[in-house]
Amino acid sequence: MARHRGLPLQLAGKNVLVMGLGTRQGGVGVTRYLVRQGADVTVTDLGDSDSLRSSVDALADLPVRYRLGEHHADDFDRADMVVRNPGVPVDSPWLERARARSIPIEMEMSLFFRACPAPIIGITGTKGKTTTASICAGILTRHRSDTVLAGNMGTSALDQLDRIESDTPVILELSSWQLEGLALYEISPDIAVLTNISEDHLNRYRSMEDYVEAKRHITRFQTESDWFIVNRNDHQCWESRRITSARVTPFGRLHQGEDGAGVEHGHLYWQRAGVRSPLVTADEIPLRGGHIVANALAAAAAALLSGSRMDAVKQGLRAAATVPHRQELVATIDGVDYVNDTTATAPAAAIAALESFEHRPVVLIAGGAGKGADLHRFAEQAARRADRIILLDGDESARLRKLLLDAGAEHVDGPCSSMSEAVNKAAEAVSDRGVVLLSPACASFGLFRDEFDRGDQFRSAVEKLKTTDSGGGV
Repeated sequence: MARHRGLPLQLAGKNVLVMGLGTRQGGVGVTRYLVRQGADVTVTDLGDSDSLRSSVDALADLPVRYRLGEHHADDFDRADMVVRNPGVPVDSPWLERARARSIPIEMEMSLFFRACPAPIIGITGTKGKTTTASICAGILTRHRSDTVLAGNMGTSALDQLDRIESDTPVILELSSWQLEGLALYEISPDIAVLTNISEDHLNRYRSMEDYVEAKRHITRFQTESDWFIVNRNDHQCWESRRITSARVTPFGRLHQGEDGAGVEHGHLYWQRAGVRSPLVTADEIPLRGGHIVANALAAAAAALLSGSRMDAVKQGLRAAATVPHRQELVATIDGVDYVNDTTATAPAAAIAALESFEHRPVVLIAGGAGKGADLHRFAEQAARRADRIILLDGDESARLRKLLLDAGAEHVDGPCSSMSEAVNKAAEAVSDRGVVLLSPACASFGLFRDEFDRGDQFRSAVEKLKTTDSGGGV
């Protein structure tokens, strides 16, 4: 990539239109940053003021104009720049209108990469990117307390700029949509991590090939001085090494004598120039699941290549903690674990969650809105591994029900019209010492604002169960 460290775009006096405020921190962070840079800011969003209340309130002290509940041509025509939310499709007719007038289109990440004075570790993948980024940040924080973790996880990267020095460790979780915004300006991170690739977001992409290409933007514009850390055991990921100029470091089950971050007989290790250094055993990592080992290896490689000490890597791996909404243990009630894995919106992620509890009875809460992914394998695994499946209402749930029954599932309930209904049904059905697992394999649109709202409603429903169980109910 062209290096623009510490060279932000000059925005003073520019009319900048923020397209998509959203309910998470990215839109708020972008708007704050633009105002700080002296831009004249208008925010437009199809959501109304009630649905966006928390975001609007967070910007109450700033001179921002709002166009909510609609978009208007005048706002786009008079803009000097449009900053789009990642949730806005790249082929939106409103963006086409801006392009036709040669109005530049930016995103939070393209603004951040230009302004950030420090090297950046960027992490992407269909699943595991949040956990990998969090483990990596946990390692680097051990010797740099100013380590920054942001990106596609509800933390605005632009809000962190003021505390980033030239040597501050910066870790970003990057979605395929955010990578699209970087690709427009041929930008990739200094250290790129690609965890895995499987079907996801096919409602937004014309084909699986297009989705794969979007993920590959993480390394496409790297230079010979950069590092590309890539899953050795995922074919789509491993093939990505052919498009990069960066130095390639594999992780996973490595070939004999291969340098990288590897695992052998449950022992994680780091090998450079043929010299192998032990890290930790898989049993020492507090998180569970075969995918966790891969995430830990990727995080360790990124931390080591950015200068971390080996002892900090070992300590960070041994202290790895559950990330909210990702196989998060919400509560244990009468020996039953209630696990929130709401961000498993892709079939592969939900299968990985089921595999994590393969030796325990599971009641699975799944279903919702379609994303264009093939649900056949998920249905087969759910039918085999879950004692009972409770479906949430959504346009994909009827098809999923049929696939589950065809795969031999004996107990499929729903669709439920609320999370409380689903959790209560699960609590009644779960066996002793079992698991109630929210891992939907589908998007959240319809019943919920987004997947995080779905997870929050799961947590609230479980909390009500706890209150009732303790005798505190009304």
